[in-house]
Amino acid sequence: MVYLNAACRPTLIGSLPPMDEGRALDLVMTYTPRIPHWVQMPGSGKEGMIQQFAQGLPGITSRDNTLFMDRAGPAFESELLDFYEAYMAVKDGSLNLDESPFVLASDLAGGFFAFLSRIEQMQEPLVAVKGQITGPVTFSTGLKNERGQAIYFDEQARDAAVKMIAMKARWQVRQLAIFGVPVVIFLDEPSLAGFGSSELIGLSKEDVGACLDEVFEAVHAEGGITGIHVCANTDWSVVMESQADIVNFDAYGYFDRFMLYDRHIVDFFRSGRVLAWGLVPTLNTEDIAGEDADSLVADFWDKVDRVAALGIETATILSQSLITPCCGAGLLTLAFAEKVLKLTRDVSQIIRKEVDIW
Repeated sequence: MVYLNAACRPTLIGSLPPMDEGRALDLVMTYTPRIPHWVQMPGSGKEGMIQQFAQGLPGITSRDNTLFMDRAGPAFESELLDFYEAYMAVKDGSLNLDESPFVLASDLAGGFFAFLSRIEQMQEPLVAVKGQITGPVTFSTGLKNERGQAIYFDEQARDAAVKMIAMKARWQVRQLAIFGVPVVIFLDEPSLAGFGSSELIGLSKEDVGACLDEVFEAVHAEGGITGIHVCANTDWSVVMESQADIVNFDAYGYFDRFMLYDRHIVDFFRSGRVLAWGLVPTLNTEDIAGEDADSLVADFWDKVDRVAALGIETATILSQSLITPCCGAGLLTLAFAEKVLKLTRDVSQIIRKEVDIW
């Protein structure tokens, strides 16, 4: 793992409401200038979690504005062969990753390219930069085939999807390395909140872990730091036993359930990894309106005390923590989204001043 100077610094999940890309970057640089990220705007209609990263996958087509993998189409087998040939060529170095099918498209990820162009305008020294991508489990359970079945349950289709996500994550690391600081790539895995439910009953712990780690290994191979964000609750043993260097959880709404994994939490901190606390609410506007930085900081200290009671030094917890919203802000109004960003910054500032790591 590349060292990350976390120290309760703030960073964000990735999404903001639709707006001009320059304005979105201005918000990121105002509130999280030390660990900024490129912005996704799912409400724009073209940056959905599947659509944004599906380009280049064999059989991808659209019907009634819905993307799906058409395995029955006449071109599927040749596209699949071309896909694996490109994958192997990148792996063995005979094809430049920048010239492969695994680059992000400027019309689907404009925020990424706007972020790259902003580097010369950065005012404060960076600690790290953050990218993100839809995780392989969420992607392959969300993308359907021509029969309406999730491609996750088709071993060949799932393998292609995982490899595509891995390569696009690796490509992000390579591009973001121009900033000259550690690059963090988060997998956004909201589907893992349904792990173990009847809807996802066919997902095994072993297969989920293998999907995650294949992407994490690709990021590590490029010199990046791996992170994962899961909305709500999940089987945290799967996440914390993976190769994720940073785990982001909803500390605002699901802390008690997270604490059920006490052994995993202890092992996680002792291994030197970073816990990203989703302290700022995003899912309920009443919660956003009802909280202020002081109330969220007080709640944080109570929770730190409970983690410390597991046998972890408070100083260790603080040095290996980040402060984030509990989820993305892409579905909020601009006013509520900006309050979330401001709270995230202010909570971090108060904590860091109180423990003299400002």
